[in-house]
Amino acid sequence: MDTLPKEIAMARLVYALNQSLDGYVDHMAFAPDEIVFRHFIEDVRSLTGSIYGRRMYEIMRYWDDEHPEWDAARRDYAEAWRAMPKWVASRSLESVGPNATLLGDDLAAAVRELKAGQDGVIEVSGTILAQSLTELGLIDEYRIYLHPVVLGGGKPYFAGPRPRLRLVVDERIGPDVIRLTYVPA
Repeated sequence: MDTLPKEIAMARLVYALNQSLDGYVDHMAFAPDEIVFRHFIEDVRSLTGSIYGRRMYEIMRYWDDEHPEWDAARRDYAEAWRAMPKWVASRSLESVGPNATLLGDDLAAAVRELKAGQDGVIEVSGTILAQSLTELGLIDEYRIYLHPVVLGGGKPYFAGPRPRLRLVVDERIGPDVIRLTYVPA
């Protein structure tokens, strides 16, 4: 009896961040509206996990703590974030919080192993980390959440060489945000 080869499951690595019209990311300069925030809650729930650079991980640790002033949406996001596996690329951190794992010194090998051992989507958070993974050819998809804000400077979405990309999806989320999805060309 002939058997078909078993398809190998492999996670897709997706770099996704909010971006201003002029190409910058700054979590303090603008925030998603309620519709976009609800989208992010569902997005986090759907992820296999996230890989963080040290700085972005330290910012996101905010969600590990309880804040009495949170509304229901913020509590939902915190619950989803806490439940999601997290991997942290850092040479300076010695430990990480709950449901998080430090990646080894060989970033390329660690991420290749994660992709090979997981299924679904692993999101990349952090511009410097994304630059490194782009240079290694490991990012499968780029999602830019384009907000109607002009910052005039700051940290660019692409921190290094700009990869050749091909637009595969554009989607409006709420009244003001467009998600642009690209793959390497």
